[in-house]
Amino acid sequence: MNAENQNLNSTFQLGSRKELRELVRSQLQALLEQGDLQGAKAILVPVQPPDIAEAIEGLPEHMQAIAFRLLSKNEATEVYEHVNSSVQQSLLEVFRRQEVLDIIDNMSPDDRARLFDELPAKVVRRLRAQLSPSEWQATAILMGYEAGTAGRIMTPEYISLKEHFTVSQTLERIRNLASVTEMIYYLYVTDAARRLTGIVSLRHLVTAQPEETIGEIMTREVVYISTDTDQEEVARLIQRYDFLAVPVVDSEKRLVGIITVDDVIDIIEQETTEDIYALGGVQSEGDNYFHTNLITVARRRVVWLFVLLITNTVTGTIINAQQDILQQVVVLAAFIPLLTGTGGNVGAQSSTVVIRGLNTDEIRLLGPVQVVWREALAGALLGSILGVMATIWAYFLQGRLGVAISVGFSLIAISVLASVSGSALPFLFRSLKLDPALMSAPFITTAVDVLGVLIYFSIARLILGF
Repeated sequence: MNAENQNLNSTFQLGSRKELRELVRSQLQALLEQGDLQGAKAILVPVQPPDIAEAIEGLPEHMQAIAFRLLSKNEATEVYEHVNSSVQQSLLEVFRRQEVLDIIDNMSPDDRARLFDELPAKVVRRLRAQLSPSEWQATAILMGYEAGTAGRIMTPEYISLKEHFTVSQTLERIRNLASVTEMIYYLYVTDAARRLTGIVSLRHLVTAQPEETIGEIMTREVVYISTDTDQEEVARLIQRYDFLAVPVVDSEKRLVGIITVDDVIDIIEQETTEDIYALGGVQSEGDNYFHTNLITVARRRVVWLFVLLITNTVTGTIINAQQDILQQVVVLAAFIPLLTGTGGNVGAQSSTVVIRGLNTDEIRLLGPVQVVWREALAGALLGSILGVMATIWAYFLQGRLGVAISVGFSLIAISVLASVSGSALPFLFRSLKLDPALMSAPFITTAVDVLGVLIYFSIARLILGF
């Protein structure tokens, strides 16, 4: 066993994190299959809680609870906060009631509130009745704020000071409270009404003289956010100022909590995942896609697929209306997929960069008109390059110059159309309070398919003389 621990420690120091997690999972599973609980427990000793959580997630379901019970009470709480919601719920079902209460009672209020959001209401009511009054009150306060806001994701576990405290008194206060607070690197100064008046970093505190007061060394210009601030704005603010945490105040500027950088990383991952799903026409609703049952998955995906089905029907109707020219120049039909497919790709590129710019606030200095105009020029340039290539290729394939020119000019026009729609629709949907990522993709496809076919046949009629 000592050799295995030595091997694990060596990997921990030299190997990649992914290799470490896989090594822990595989060794843990092998030891559990052998019934060697002491060996499995020893394997987990040098491993960090997030890596233990991922190793447990990778185990067969019947082994997850066994592995979890090998952890100490304090370590179990920290690991439980890192496992995904589906594993959290399955562990709740197999633990004895007291084990569950010990874990949940020791969780930080923001992590507990996030867990309660995932659990069925009946389970939450049962757990609520067993929690200590102070822990339930801290959790209930957070759950009272709207989802996706700073109030919902903040933690009330912080250290507050008064201006008359001396540095030596403050250091003693930190020693007493460090074990029950989430952040000690920033200390927040409040007045008698709990209004935020200043901030002191731990760096400034330890370099100050013991007899100095907090009022003498604190920074009074504090960057803070309100409880109703959107969580994406919180993430941008912490990123902009390189904070480890940001204070949260209520409408009367009373300090009610803080949001730490680790919470922001979770927010960024969640929001990015939602945007990527939305760009593909998938409504995630905050759930882990791969832990959602297939009926729900199909229900969420079928909406936009049905929209695209109707769109293709409309496109087919338009093509059918062009029978007179198609009967005489059948080869025109061969290039329809090329034109609509290329237009869809150009539009998707434009919408992607604009939606990302809206989310990261990178285009705040540019107005919608300037962004759309820039993308229209980019579409014209791309269309010209692709149009020349398509013209040459079409002539090489079919040997008809008129058809080749029709394809080239159509590709230019469709590229401009796709770029304009791809850049303009996100602004339009945002002004209508709709999610640009979710709404843009199917509408861009609709515009390119329907209008692109109309443009193609109109140019062909003009060039071929029909």
